[in-house]
Amino acid sequence: MKQGIKSIQELYQELEEQRENRKDIIADTRSLVVNSTDGVTTISVSTGDDILSYSVSDVSHRQIAERLNIPFKYYERMHSDFPELLDKNVNGWLQKNPEKRMLRTLDGKLRAFLSDRYRRLDNLELVDHVLPVIAQMKGCSIESCDITETHLYMKIINKTLKAEIVPGDIVQAGFVISNSEIGLGALKVEPLVYRLVCRNGLICKELAHKKYHAGRQVEDTDNAYELYSDETLAADDKAYFLKVQDIVSAAVNEAKFNLTVDKMRSALNVPTGEDPVKTVEVLGDKYILNKMERASILRHFIMGNDFSAFGLVNAVTRSSQDVSDYNRATELERLGGTLLDESQHLTKVLSNQSLLSKAV
Repeated sequence: MKQGIKSIQELYQELEEQRENRKDIIADTRSLVVNSTDGVTTISVSTGDDILSYSVSDVSHRQIAERLNIPFKYYERMHSDFPELLDKNVNGWLQKNPEKRMLRTLDGKLRAFLSDRYRRLDNLELVDHVLPVIAQMKGCSIESCDITETHLYMKIINKTLKAEIVPGDIVQAGFVISNSEIGLGALKVEPLVYRLVCRNGLICKELAHKKYHAGRQVEDTDNAYELYSDETLAADDKAYFLKVQDIVSAAVNEAKFNLTVDKMRSALNVPTGEDPVKTVEVLGDKYILNKMERASILRHFIMGNDFSAFGLVNAVTRSSQDVSDYNRATELERLGGTLLDESQHLTKVLSNQSLLSKAV
């Protein structure tokens, strides 16, 4: 399992600092103006009494392009080669099709360009509600946690619920809590299986509980204004997070854990083919893995000397520890869960993908 660079104490301190420095604004797009200079784009918001300016993050660039129906490759080309044209395009469409948008800002940067119906389920509030629940769960500990530019992650292991795949190869049950404050996914609680022999984490995304960031439309006004948590929103959030607490309390499910363990044992008997190099090549094509990821998976696949579907799953999850980006590492842990779900048909899947690659 990829280890986060932060302890839970450091994570909490950073979340508190973000609370002090974040600002959410509801603005009519006609009050917005973008300006690109020397490779940096800023967006200015007129509140009527003041003009606020923020640098635009990479995520916000993509969200702006998507909302204005500007193909992102063309958007990027304008940004790098013809910034005046980018500004003219974006400003023109912001004026042409006026609407209310939520601008999420932090430390002088626009980090998200979202619908005014976006429900703010912030990381600090989430952690405040789930930490007491985790503390009361017997045998549970936070094995890894981190906050990236796009997501919060907490990976929890329950050391009291475990099983052997084969003698000496022990796995433990756990779960992952993740959230994005900037519109890149739901609040999720996903089952996790932790393999002690290599400290691999496998995420069963198909068994996840999800809570989406969908809320009520905010009040209508002509001026941009800062959005605060009013009493109604606070009451809604309390009920919402109580449901999240219930989901976390039930996250370590023995029946689901045993189901995953059975899949692992069955995967030991599923061959992946005679050529591990070709197997990883086909896998990389199917799931769009880069050269470094393919090399890491192949290395662990060969070193593990287990060319079953179980061995391939473990090679993928082990490779997540070699990836520097925590988001991507978590996606590889989810890919391990996907491969396990497909394990009984993996030989056919890999064969079909290989034939498809040859045809192309």
